[in-house]
Amino acid sequence: MGNRVRCAVLGLGRLGYYHARNLMTSVPGAELVSVGDPMTERAEQVAKEFGLEKWSDDPHEILADPEIDAVVIVTPTSTHGEMIIKAAENGKQIFVEKPLTLNLEESKSVSETIKETGVICQVGFMRRFDPAYADAKRRIDAGEIGKPIYYKGFTRDQGAPPAEFIKHSGGIFIDCSIHDYDIARYLLGAEITSVSGHGRILNNPFMEQYGDVDQALTYLEFDSGAAGDVEASRTSPYGHDIRAEIIGTEGSIFIGTLRNQNVTILTAKGSSYEIIPDFQTRFHEAYCLELQHFAECVRNGKTPIVTDVDATINLEVGIAATDSYRSGRSVQLDVERAYTGM
Repeated sequence: MGNRVRCAVLGLGRLGYYHARNLMTSVPGAELVSVGDPMTERAEQVAKEFGLEKWSDDPHEILADPEIDAVVIVTPTSTHGEMIIKAAENGKQIFVEKPLTLNLEESKSVSETIKETGVICQVGFMRRFDPAYADAKRRIDAGEIGKPIYYKGFTRDQGAPPAEFIKHSGGIFIDCSIHDYDIARYLLGAEITSVSGHGRILNNPFMEQYGDVDQALTYLEFDSGAAGDVEASRTSPYGHDIRAEIIGTEGSIFIGTLRNQNVTILTAKGSSYEIIPDFQTRFHEAYCLELQHFAECVRNGKTPIVTDVDATINLEVGIAATDSYRSGRSVQLDVERAYTGM
Protein backbone atom coordinates (compact mmCIF):
# COMPACT_ATOMS: atom_id res chain seq x y z
CA MET A 1 0.00 0.00 0.00
CA GLY A 2 1.30 3.46 -0.90
CA ASN A 3 0.77 6.69 0.98
CA ARG A 4 -2.88 6.76 -0.02
CA VAL A 5 -5.45 4.04 0.54
CA ARG A 6 -6.82 2.78 -2.78
CA CYS A 7 -10.60 2.63 -2.35
CA ALA A 8 -13.62 1.35 -4.24
CA VAL A 9 -17.22 2.36 -3.56
CA LEU A 10 -19.89 -0.33 -3.89
CA GLY A 11 -23.38 1.05 -4.41
CA LEU A 12 -23.90 4.36 -6.18
CA GLY A 13 -27.23 5.57 -4.89
CA ARG A 14 -27.49 8.99 -3.29
CA LEU A 15 -25.22 8.26 -0.32
CA GLY A 16 -22.82 6.02 -2.23
CA TYR A 17 -22.30 8.70 -4.86
CA TYR A 18 -21.81 11.24 -2.05
CA HIS A 19 -19.09 9.08 -0.45
CA ALA A 20 -17.40 8.62 -3.83
CA ARG A 21 -17.35 12.35 -4.41
CA ASN A 22 -15.96 12.98 -0.93
CA LEU A 23 -13.19 10.44 -1.55
CA MET A 24 -12.31 12.32 -4.73
CA THR A 25 -12.28 15.78 -3.14
CA SER A 26 -12.04 15.72 0.65
CA VAL A 27 -10.02 12.72 1.88
CA PRO A 28 -6.30 13.35 1.30
CA GLY A 29 -5.33 9.94 2.70
CA ALA A 30 -7.42 8.01 0.19
CA GLU A 31 -7.69 7.56 -3.56
CA LEU A 32 -10.88 6.48 -5.33
CA VAL A 33 -9.84 3.93 -7.96
CA SER A 34 -13.04 2.04 -8.74
CA VAL A 35 -16.83 2.15 -8.38
CA GLY A 36 -19.47 -0.54 -8.62
CA ASP A 37 -23.22 -0.71 -9.00
CA PRO A 38 -25.53 -3.45 -10.32
CA MET A 39 -26.94 -0.88 -12.76
CA THR A 40 -24.30 -0.99 -15.48
CA GLU A 41 -25.10 2.44 -16.86
CA ARG A 42 -24.88 4.02 -13.42
CA ALA A 43 -21.47 2.48 -12.67
CA GLU A 44 -20.10 3.51 -16.05
CA GLN A 45 -21.52 7.03 -15.81
CA VAL A 46 -20.05 7.71 -12.34
CA ALA A 47 -16.67 6.27 -13.36
CA LYS A 48 -16.63 8.55 -16.39
CA GLU A 49 -17.62 11.57 -14.29
CA PHE A 50 -14.76 10.98 -11.87
CA GLY A 51 -12.24 9.97 -14.53
CA LEU A 52 -11.86 6.39 -13.29
CA GLU A 53 -10.63 3.59 -15.51
CA LYS A 54 -12.12 0.88 -13.30
CA TRP A 55 -15.80 0.20 -12.74
CA SER A 56 -18.03 -2.85 -12.60
CA ASP A 57 -21.61 -4.02 -12.25
CA ASP A 58 -20.32 -7.07 -10.36
CA PRO A 59 -19.23 -6.35 -6.75
CA HIS A 60 -17.32 -9.63 -6.55
CA GLU A 61 -15.05 -8.49 -9.36
CA ILE A 62 -14.14 -5.39 -7.35
CA LEU A 63 -13.72 -7.33 -4.11
CA ALA A 64 -11.27 -9.72 -5.80
CA ASP A 65 -9.16 -6.91 -7.33
CA PRO A 66 -5.68 -7.07 -5.70
CA GLU A 67 -5.04 -3.40 -6.51
CA ILE A 68 -7.83 -2.25 -4.16
CA ASP A 69 -6.95 -1.81 -0.48
CA ALA A 70 -10.34 -0.88 0.94
CA VAL A 71 -14.02 -0.84 0.05
CA VAL A 72 -16.79 1.55 1.04
CA ILE A 73 -19.99 -0.50 1.10
CA VAL A 74 -23.17 1.47 0.46
CA THR A 75 -25.23 -1.31 -1.06
CA PRO A 76 -28.75 -2.18 0.21
CA THR A 77 -28.67 -3.23 3.87
CA SER A 78 -29.86 -6.73 2.99
CA THR A 79 -26.57 -7.27 1.10
CA HIS A 80 -24.20 -5.83 3.74
CA GLY A 81 -23.47 -9.17 5.42
CA GLU A 82 -22.47 -10.91 2.20
CA MET A 83 -20.42 -7.93 0.99
CA ILE A 84 -18.54 -7.58 4.30
CA ILE A 85 -17.69 -11.28 4.49
CA LYS A 86 -16.47 -11.38 0.87
CA ALA A 87 -14.45 -8.20 1.42
CA ALA A 88 -12.87 -9.59 4.60
CA GLU A 89 -12.03 -12.90 2.92
CA ASN A 90 -10.29 -10.92 0.16
CA GLY A 91 -8.29 -8.95 2.72
CA LYS A 92 -10.01 -5.64 2.03
CA GLN A 93 -10.32 -3.04 4.77
CA ILE A 94 -13.98 -2.13 5.19
CA PHE A 95 -16.09 0.95 5.65
CA VAL A 96 -19.79 0.10 5.65
CA GLU A 97 -22.87 2.21 6.11
CA LYS A 98 -25.08 1.45 9.08
CA PRO A 99 -26.60 -0.86 10.05
CA LEU A 100 -24.16 -3.73 9.73
CA THR A 101 -27.13 -6.03 9.04
CA LEU A 102 -30.80 -6.13 10.08
CA ASN A 103 -30.49 -9.52 11.79
CA LEU A 104 -28.70 -9.76 15.14
CA GLU A 105 -27.33 -13.28 14.67
CA GLU A 106 -26.05 -12.37 11.21
CA SER A 107 -24.44 -9.24 12.64
CA LYS A 108 -22.63 -11.33 15.26
CA SER A 109 -21.53 -13.81 12.59
CA VAL A 110 -20.19 -11.00 10.40
CA SER A 111 -18.25 -9.64 13.38
CA GLU A 112 -16.71 -13.06 13.93
CA THR A 113 -15.48 -13.12 10.32
CA ILE A 114 -14.01 -9.63 10.72
CA LYS A 115 -12.24 -10.72 13.88
CA GLU A 116 -10.91 -13.92 12.31
CA THR A 117 -9.57 -12.21 9.18
CA GLY A 118 -8.09 -9.28 11.11
CA VAL A 119 -9.37 -6.61 8.74
CA ILE A 120 -10.49 -3.17 9.88
CA CYS A 121 -14.21 -2.48 9.80
CA GLN A 122 -15.57 1.00 10.43
CA VAL A 123 -19.32 1.59 10.41
CA GLY A 124 -20.96 4.82 9.28
CA PHE A 125 -22.15 6.34 12.54
CA MET A 126 -21.00 9.75 11.38
CA ARG A 127 -22.22 11.78 14.37
CA ARG A 128 -19.12 10.71 16.32
CA PHE A 129 -17.09 12.75 13.80
CA ASP A 130 -19.29 15.83 13.65
CA PRO A 131 -17.27 18.72 15.18
CA ALA A 132 -20.08 19.68 17.59
CA TYR A 133 -20.56 16.15 18.93
CA ALA A 134 -16.78 15.59 19.06
CA ASP A 135 -16.37 18.81 21.06
CA ALA A 136 -19.14 17.72 23.42
CA LYS A 137 -17.35 14.39 23.93
CA ARG A 138 -14.09 16.16 24.83
CA ARG A 139 -15.87 18.46 27.28
CA ILE A 140 -17.78 15.64 28.94
CA ASP A 141 -14.62 13.55 29.30
CA ALA A 142 -12.85 16.60 30.77
CA GLY A 143 -15.54 16.82 33.46
CA GLU A 144 -16.92 20.21 32.43
CA ILE A 145 -20.51 19.22 33.26
CA GLY A 146 -19.67 16.81 36.05
CA LYS A 147 -21.02 13.29 35.71
CA PRO A 148 -23.37 12.91 32.71
CA ILE A 149 -26.73 11.70 34.00
CA TYR A 150 -29.23 12.27 31.17
CA TYR A 151 -29.17 12.17 27.37
CA LYS A 152 -31.92 13.81 25.34
CA GLY A 153 -31.80 13.58 21.58
CA PHE A 154 -34.02 13.79 18.57
CA THR A 155 -33.82 13.18 14.85
CA ARG A 156 -36.58 14.77 12.79
CA ASP A 157 -36.80 14.21 9.06
CA GLN A 158 -38.76 16.62 6.92
CA GLY A 159 -40.85 13.87 5.39
CA ALA A 160 -41.27 10.12 5.19
CA PRO A 161 -39.20 8.02 2.80
CA PRO A 162 -41.15 6.18 0.08
CA ALA A 163 -42.96 2.95 0.83
CA GLU A 164 -40.31 0.84 -0.92
CA PHE A 165 -37.65 2.20 1.46
CA ILE A 166 -39.81 1.74 4.57
CA LYS A 167 -40.50 -1.85 3.52
CA HIS A 168 -36.80 -2.77 3.80
CA SER A 169 -35.57 -0.26 6.40
CA GLY A 170 -35.97 -2.34 9.53
CA GLY A 171 -38.31 0.24 11.06
CA ILE A 172 -37.83 3.67 12.58
CA PHE A 173 -35.98 2.47 15.69
CA ILE A 174 -33.30 0.67 13.63
CA ASP A 175 -33.21 3.01 10.65
CA CYS A 176 -33.38 6.33 12.47
CA SER A 177 -33.01 6.15 16.27
CA ILE A 178 -29.95 3.89 16.00
CA HIS A 179 -27.82 7.00 15.42
CA ASP A 180 -28.95 8.40 18.78
CA TYR A 181 -28.38 5.08 20.53
CA ASP A 182 -24.80 5.09 19.24
CA ILE A 183 -23.97 8.69 20.08
CA ALA A 184 -25.61 8.41 23.51
CA ARG A 185 -23.42 5.39 24.35
CA TYR A 186 -20.38 7.26 23.07
CA LEU A 187 -20.97 10.57 24.82
CA LEU A 188 -21.97 9.05 28.15
CA GLY A 189 -19.30 6.35 28.00
CA ALA A 190 -21.92 3.88 29.16
CA GLU A 191 -23.89 0.90 27.89
CA ILE A 192 -27.66 0.69 27.58
CA THR A 193 -29.26 -1.74 30.01
CA SER A 194 -32.97 -1.15 29.47
CA VAL A 195 -35.09 0.01 26.55
CA SER A 196 -38.71 1.09 26.32
CA GLY A 197 -40.00 1.92 22.85
CA HIS A 198 -43.17 3.81 21.94
CA GLY A 199 -44.59 4.99 18.63
CA ARG A 200 -47.58 6.09 16.58
CA ILE A 201 -48.51 6.85 13.00
CA LEU A 202 -49.40 10.53 12.91
CA ASN A 203 -49.18 11.53 9.26
CA ASN A 204 -48.30 8.57 7.03
CA PRO A 205 -51.03 5.88 7.07
CA PHE A 206 -49.19 3.70 4.53
CA MET A 207 -46.65 2.75 7.21
CA GLU A 208 -49.19 0.57 8.99
CA GLN A 209 -48.88 -2.22 6.40
CA TYR A 210 -45.12 -2.38 7.13
CA GLY A 211 -45.49 -2.38 10.91
CA ASP A 212 -43.68 0.95 11.14
CA VAL A 213 -44.49 4.36 12.65
CA ASP A 214 -43.60 7.94 11.76
CA GLN A 215 -43.20 9.19 15.35
CA ALA A 216 -41.26 7.26 17.98
CA LEU A 217 -39.82 7.65 21.45
CA THR A 218 -37.29 5.43 23.20
CA TYR A 219 -36.62 5.65 26.93
CA LEU A 220 -33.14 4.40 27.84
CA GLU A 221 -31.35 3.37 31.03
CA PHE A 222 -27.56 2.99 31.24
CA ASP A 223 -25.21 0.92 33.38
CA SER A 224 -23.68 4.15 34.73
CA GLY A 225 -26.99 5.04 36.37
CA ALA A 226 -27.79 7.60 33.66
CA ALA A 227 -31.03 7.68 31.69
CA GLY A 228 -32.23 9.25 28.48
CA ASP A 229 -34.88 9.63 25.81
CA VAL A 230 -34.65 9.56 22.04
CA GLU A 231 -37.28 10.98 19.70
CA ALA A 232 -37.47 10.02 16.04
CA SER A 233 -39.84 11.73 13.65
CA ARG A 234 -40.66 11.54 9.96
CA THR A 235 -43.20 14.32 10.32
CA SER A 236 -41.13 17.52 10.56
CA PRO A 237 -42.73 20.03 8.17
CA TYR A 238 -40.10 22.74 8.72
CA GLY A 239 -36.95 20.85 7.75
CA HIS A 240 -34.27 18.42 8.90
CA ASP A 241 -33.67 18.80 12.63
CA ILE A 242 -31.08 16.95 14.74
CA ARG A 243 -30.17 18.12 18.22
CA ALA A 244 -29.14 16.72 21.58
CA GLU A 245 -28.65 17.69 25.20
CA ILE A 246 -26.49 16.01 27.82
CA ILE A 247 -27.32 16.92 31.39
CA GLY A 248 -24.59 16.50 33.98
CA THR A 249 -24.40 16.94 37.72
CA GLU A 250 -22.69 20.31 37.21
CA GLY A 251 -24.10 21.59 33.92
CA SER A 252 -25.51 20.77 30.49
CA ILE A 253 -24.30 20.67 26.91
CA PHE A 254 -26.56 21.50 23.98
CA ILE A 255 -25.61 20.18 20.53
CA GLY A 256 -27.00 21.22 17.18
CA THR A 257 -28.95 23.99 15.57
CA LEU A 258 -31.75 24.43 13.09
CA ARG A 259 -29.84 27.05 11.16
CA ASN A 260 -28.02 26.24 7.96
CA GLN A 261 -26.36 29.67 8.00
CA ASN A 262 -26.01 32.06 10.92
CA VAL A 263 -28.11 34.72 9.20
CA THR A 264 -31.46 36.05 10.39
CA ILE A 265 -33.69 38.01 8.01
CA LEU A 266 -36.01 40.67 9.47
CA THR A 267 -38.66 42.21 7.21
CA ALA A 268 -42.14 43.72 7.48
CA LYS A 269 -43.48 40.18 7.00
CA GLY A 270 -41.60 38.89 10.03
CA SER A 271 -38.31 37.16 10.67
CA SER A 272 -36.80 34.08 9.13
CA TYR A 273 -33.60 32.15 8.68
CA GLU A 274 -32.47 29.33 6.42
CA ILE A 275 -33.15 25.92 7.94
CA ILE A 276 -30.91 22.89 7.31
CA PRO A 277 -32.49 21.13 4.32
CA ASP A 278 -31.19 17.55 4.70
CA PHE A 279 -28.84 15.24 6.58
CA GLN A 280 -26.04 15.52 4.00
CA THR A 281 -25.93 19.28 4.50
CA ARG A 282 -26.06 18.95 8.30
CA PHE A 283 -23.31 16.34 8.46
CA HIS A 284 -21.17 17.16 5.42
CA GLU A 285 -18.05 17.74 7.50
CA ALA A 286 -18.72 14.62 9.56
CA TYR A 287 -19.02 12.48 6.42
CA CYS A 288 -15.65 13.75 5.21
CA LEU A 289 -14.02 13.34 8.62
CA GLU A 290 -15.23 9.77 9.08
CA LEU A 291 -13.61 8.74 5.78
CA GLN A 292 -10.43 10.59 6.72
CA HIS A 293 -10.42 8.67 10.02
CA PHE A 294 -10.96 5.40 8.13
CA ALA A 295 -8.05 6.10 5.78
CA GLU A 296 -5.82 6.98 8.73
CA CYS A 297 -6.77 3.76 10.55
CA VAL A 298 -6.02 1.69 7.44
CA ARG A 299 -2.64 3.37 6.88
CA ASN A 300 -1.60 3.02 10.53
CA GLY A 301 -3.29 -0.26 11.45
CA LYS A 302 -5.44 1.42 14.10
CA THR A 303 -8.89 0.42 15.33
CA PRO A 304 -11.59 2.96 14.34
CA ILE A 305 -13.53 4.72 17.10
CA VAL A 306 -16.71 3.05 15.84
CA THR A 307 -16.62 -0.58 14.69
CA ASP A 308 -18.72 -3.60 13.81
CA VAL A 309 -18.95 -4.35 17.54
CA ASP A 310 -20.60 -0.98 18.15
CA ALA A 311 -22.90 -1.59 15.18
CA THR A 312 -24.03 -4.93 16.59
CA ILE A 313 -24.70 -3.40 20.02
CA ASN A 314 -26.64 -0.53 18.43
CA LEU A 315 -28.66 -3.00 16.36
CA GLU A 316 -29.48 -4.98 19.50
CA VAL A 317 -30.80 -1.79 21.11
CA GLY A 318 -32.84 -0.99 18.01
CA ILE A 319 -34.36 -4.47 17.92
CA ALA A 320 -35.13 -4.25 21.64
CA ALA A 321 -36.85 -0.87 21.16
CA THR A 322 -38.91 -2.33 18.29
CA ASP A 323 -39.87 -5.36 20.40
CA SER A 324 -40.76 -3.08 23.30
CA TYR A 325 -42.99 -0.93 21.10
CA ARG A 326 -44.82 -4.00 19.80
CA SER A 327 -45.20 -5.72 23.17
CA GLY A 328 -45.78 -2.68 25.35
CA ARG A 329 -43.13 -3.89 27.80
CA SER A 330 -39.61 -2.66 28.46
CA VAL A 331 -36.72 -4.90 27.38
CA GLN A 332 -33.63 -5.59 29.48
CA LEU A 333 -30.24 -5.89 27.78
CA ASP A 334 -27.12 -7.78 28.81
CA VAL A 335 -24.35 -5.17 28.90
CA GLU A 336 -21.60 -7.73 29.39
CA ARG A 337 -21.60 -8.33 25.63
CA ALA A 338 -20.38 -4.80 25.11
CA TYR A 339 -17.30 -5.27 27.26
CA THR A 340 -16.37 -8.73 25.98
CA GLY A 341 -16.82 -7.94 22.29
CA MET A 342 -19.98 -10.11 22.35
